[in-house]
Amino acid sequence: MSLFKARDWWSSVLGEEEEFDQGCLCLADVDNSGNGQDKIIVGSFMGYLRIFNPQPVRTGDGAQAEDLLLEVHLRDPVLQVEVGKFVSGAETLHLAVLHPRKLCVYSVSGTLGNVEHGNQYQIKLMYEHNLQRTACNMTCGPFGGVKGRDLICIQSVDGMLMVFEQESYAFGRFLPGALLPGPLAYSPRTDAFITVSSCRQVESYKYQVLAFATDADKRQETEQQKLGSGKRLVMDWTLNIGEQALDIRVVSFSQSASSVFVLGERNFFCLKDNGQIRFMKKLDCSPSCFLPYCSVSEGTVNTLIGNHSSMLHIYQDVTLKWATQLPHVPVAVRVGCLHDLKGVVVTLSDDGHLQCSYLGTDPSLFQAPKVESRELNYDELDEEFKELKKIIRDVNRSQGVWPVAEREDDLKVSAVVSPDFDSVSQAPDGEAGADRVPSVTVKVTLQNRVVLQKARLSVCVQPPLVLTCDQFTFEFTAPDMTETAAFSVYLKRSSPPSELEGAAVVSYSRPTGIPRAVQCKFRLPLKLVCLPGQPSKTASHRLTIDTNKPAVSLLALFPGFASQPDDDQVNVMGFQLLGGSRVTLLASRSSQRYRIQSEQFEDLWLITNELILRLQEYFEKQGVGDFACAFSGPLPLQEYFELIDRHFELRVNGEKLEELLSERAVQFRAIQRRLLTRFKDKTPAPLQHLDTLLDGTYKQGWVETADAAISHLLKTCLSRSSKEQVLNLGSQLDVPRDTSRLKKHIALLCDRLAKGGRLCLSADTATVQPTVMPDAMALYTQAPQSSQPLHTGNARKTSGKNPELGRAPWHCAASTRTLSKYSGGSLNAAGACASHAETRVTS
Repeated sequence: MSLFKARDWWSSVLGEEEEFDQGCLCLADVDNSGNGQDKIIVGSFMGYLRIFNPQPVRTGDGAQAEDLLLEVHLRDPVLQVEVGKFVSGAETLHLAVLHPRKLCVYSVSGTLGNVEHGNQYQIKLMYEHNLQRTACNMTCGPFGGVKGRDLICIQSVDGMLMVFEQESYAFGRFLPGALLPGPLAYSPRTDAFITVSSCRQVESYKYQVLAFATDADKRQETEQQKLGSGKRLVMDWTLNIGEQALDIRVVSFSQSASSVFVLGERNFFCLKDNGQIRFMKKLDCSPSCFLPYCSVSEGTVNTLIGNHSSMLHIYQDVTLKWATQLPHVPVAVRVGCLHDLKGVVVTLSDDGHLQCSYLGTDPSLFQAPKVESRELNYDELDEEFKELKKIIRDVNRSQGVWPVAEREDDLKVSAVVSPDFDSVSQAPDGEAGADRVPSVTVKVTLQNRVVLQKARLSVCVQPPLVLTCDQFTFEFTAPDMTETAAFSVYLKRSSPPSELEGAAVVSYSRPTGIPRAVQCKFRLPLKLVCLPGQPSKTASHRLTIDTNKPAVSLLALFPGFASQPDDDQVNVMGFQLLGGSRVTLLASRSSQRYRIQSEQFEDLWLITNELILRLQEYFEKQGVGDFACAFSGPLPLQEYFELIDRHFELRVNGEKLEELLSERAVQFRAIQRRLLTRFKDKTPAPLQHLDTLLDGTYKQGWVETADAAISHLLKTCLSRSSKEQVLNLGSQLDVPRDTSRLKKHIALLCDRLAKGGRLCLSADTATVQPTVMPDAMALYTQAPQSSQPLHTGNARKTSGKNPELGRAPWHCAASTRTLSKYSGGSLNAAGACASHAETRVTS
């Protein structure tokens, strides 16, 4: 508690259960009395607008009836009040009131009274603007260097700046990358708006740049702004302050210097006009509001900073000059001239405590009582200290620092995986092989010891495994209740998951309010993602695991996966991944080794991991504790690098397609605008081949591009002989007369696939062969692939990526799974977005 308290000059409590914020307080001569006396304007979130003119008889008097000049209910919440020259053709001051969906400008006037009740005050609505977006805050000033009037700029909650030139709406601009609105201020010296974005950086935007930027009727992507018409909205300067800002003020007490003051959550910054830091101050307490004002010392600025400790600190630059105690936590602070008293500090709390005070000393009359002095016996203190240490040591040794029952027994969680698959699979059609995809049910049981409210159960598994439901909420209204949550797990795509272990986490709060979390893990069966298959003697990729124990029969490790449980099959076993390749596991008869081999390098991991886990479990049951396994060969980095190169190639191709699509979309809209201008012209003018250009940009459809792509497949990887592998594409894709040619090619393609055709080239031609279709609207790329055949409904690889061909139903699933396999899912989404965008342009 501070020795120096704020001297109460006048105070009042506004309304009942009303809320206020930093924009709800303003001091100005709003009634244009001309005597230099400020009035206190206060708005509340309940919609009340009050204007005070304090005139206390004695210092510390409360509010009298005649101190309240005006009180009116505006129905809508008042977000901010400002005073300025907001009416055209008038030099007087007017009051601007910001509501969530409306901006109102009022004229405040008074009428001399003939009786003892005093003067009569009323407000008159001059004009109002209905807002299309929800407002957050506003700022005003002579935007663009105008003389004799003030303009208003409103910031919406979605980051749009709306500028109003008094009675008319000027323009609106979206701030780039806006997520949450921040404080907003205007600098007259630089003619710029200054705000703090959700990226925690101070940003400055010139008014001229805002005025000439692209109109903000709707949000536009950054790429569209690069390629579209109009100027991009660029920042004048930025400064990263590393924290969110509470308020911004721009002060200029001389013609040569102005400063930007930013109040952060932990620091106080003073910046120059160009964004350079003039000084900063780390605050000891969490601030709530601030106000810079002039100083008697030349070249310095005084600043009032209120904090959540009900203190008001006065700084001269970075030096603390005064600290005073307030009876409340201020959310807004102003300094004005009231009743011929200059420098009155006006503070407002969030619950409506309005106080006018001045700085001074108020010495405390409290005197601490004298304490009876006595001599200390250090021997007795040592004995007492040893006894207390022994008691603490015995308690910690017997029951621990935290009681186990309090930490663990509030809630018990257990998970049980069904030994059998669901009779009716929960997997949708088309997931990693349609009707062949099984699903298994997992039941999670929760049993509480005490009453718990809103216990949330979250279940997660490794993708591409999918849950039918992953969020549950339970209410334990009585002790010793049991709740059960059941859900199914299935494989969504053809790629295998990284592991089969899942986790169920329950978060809850104890009756004392302490948050807790309990985790339970479960393991899914291997048959959920693969089936027993025939072993393969040859494979492109192999992996050998060395152990320090004799080889174990594979039938004991993987029961149910051996097709014939005889002596010849216990050391070799095959696994067929759902929608994937075949993996073979071999156990050596003479050595202590295991070999895993497959045609796909990435498919080795799941079986390898499962083998190690089952070996560890097997030897633990046997009582063997020194089991170890190792990999002695070189790391298969070359195979891994091939996957990285393929992933990168797909990403580059996807970016090229997106860029090409964006350019063609911009060209299409530009041609449309020019044609519309020509058609609206009263004097007919030649089109200058604009219709031909529009027709060429628009008419390239799916039929001709799909026909060209299928013809390319039939003449390359699906050709009967090497002589047919010759590209003979026309110079232009014209609209066909009918679809007979396309139907014939589709039938021929399906026939060759059914007879064993493979969507891959031979080894001598397995190189990237890009073929650009006419008019550069379709890009077909033949990527190097392995010799894995393409099965209907269970495809793993495609011969390339064509956005137009990808719209065909039979090809879309295969191409999507290929992109997801080699790009980790990110390129899959980008390719889908590019195809969807091109569909809208060409359809």
